[in-house]
Amino acid sequence: MGSLESPTNTENGSALATAGGNGKALVADGHAPEPTRAASEFDVSRRRRASMLPLEVGTRVMCRWRDGKHHPVKVIERRKVSFGGPNDYEYYVHYTEFNRRLDEWVKLEQLDLDSVETVVDEKVEDKVTSLKMTRHQKRKIDETHVEGHEELDAASLREHEEFTKVKNIATIELGRYEIETWYFSPFPPEYNDCVKLFFCEFCLNFMKRKEQLQRHMRKCDLKHPPGDEIYRSGTLSMFEVDGKKNKVYGQNLCYLAKLFLDHKTLYYDVDLFLFYILCECDDRGCHMVGYFSKEKHSEESYNLACILTLPPYQRKGYGKFLIAFSYELSKKEGKVGTPERPLSDLGMLSYRGYWTRVLLEILKKHKGNISIKELSDMTAIKAEDILNTLQSLELIQYRKGQHVICADPKVLDRHLKAAGRGGLEVDVSKLIWTPYKEQG
Repeated sequence: MGSLESPTNTENGSALATAGGNGKALVADGHAPEPTRAASEFDVSRRRRASMLPLEVGTRVMCRWRDGKHHPVKVIERRKVSFGGPNDYEYYVHYTEFNRRLDEWVKLEQLDLDSVETVVDEKVEDKVTSLKMTRHQKRKIDETHVEGHEELDAASLREHEEFTKVKNIATIELGRYEIETWYFSPFPPEYNDCVKLFFCEFCLNFMKRKEQLQRHMRKCDLKHPPGDEIYRSGTLSMFEVDGKKNKVYGQNLCYLAKLFLDHKTLYYDVDLFLFYILCECDDRGCHMVGYFSKEKHSEESYNLACILTLPPYQRKGYGKFLIAFSYELSKKEGKVGTPERPLSDLGMLSYRGYWTRVLLEILKKHKGNISIKELSDMTAIKAEDILNTLQSLELIQYRKGQHVICADPKVLDRHLKAAGRGGLEVDVSKLIWTPYKEQG
């Protein structure tokens, strides 16, 4: 066969060659054309982007999120792509507009390299920024920065964020759900290389592979959490699990919960806690939807230590149910209660909503004067929480040395509407429970 060559045309005695392969197009006088401005700028941009790679930890850049839009992120960590080139990395990013629970690994093509900001030494950056801020603005920034970590000083907070900055487990399988995790959880070292874990939904043992879970499920004889069923209404059940009697279950529950709670310390000593596991029940068993824990003996009157509704069951009223249930237990104990601090952002929203609904419903129905002490006795809500809630709603005034509740019916209705619906009701007649007492 003949060879394929670039055709040539002869016109006015000058050769006009068509560019082919690596050749360059020639104009009539035989010289290469001047590169266009657009091509030149593209080349400069391409070289500039190539010189940035790999991106340094701390780089700020725009990243395409799951909504298809670009959002500002900060690079927290990076890792080399298997079998890739010297500059082929994946980047773990924090979306600066959102909570840490949305941090994730992203590929280079999700990042807009034209938006890269120069990496600045953060200590210098903080110093410059603080000089420009008013005292009020700085206080607001500081409050936001330590949200959920009020118990930590600055050094401890930095240590916590460094240690937990990258999620170690990306997803878990629990029952019929595969769930994306939110935060780091300190699983034992042998699970460091796992991206996904498989949990038995009844005993909460966790495994590295699906086949291990399937073998385990053939042997596991549990169909509900270990412990005593203290409440059943319709398809909902609540089980009380003693951490001392069921130590492995309690520890596994803490590992699981830490994947979705950023602000809590992981309790390895579960002997001191009771766990209340809320389940949806069907013919296959009782499936955990959420839980709360409480200390067996709390000097600070805490009636709840941790609370979690698993992501597949959120926005169904279960969180409000768990909060209401903790107060029903306090009423049975004849005590007032309050949740352990600090609360997560979602936890505080849920509690503020619960306190608002309970208190305003009483104020709507009550005739005559009522004191904060009487409200506390009726609801088992601590007086400080009542006072803070009513003050936030501007329903309380300080007159002649005492707090006075101002309960205009129209104002109460407006606040109740804003607080939203109350969620699932606790049917107290179905609660069969006696307060914990140390045995023997």
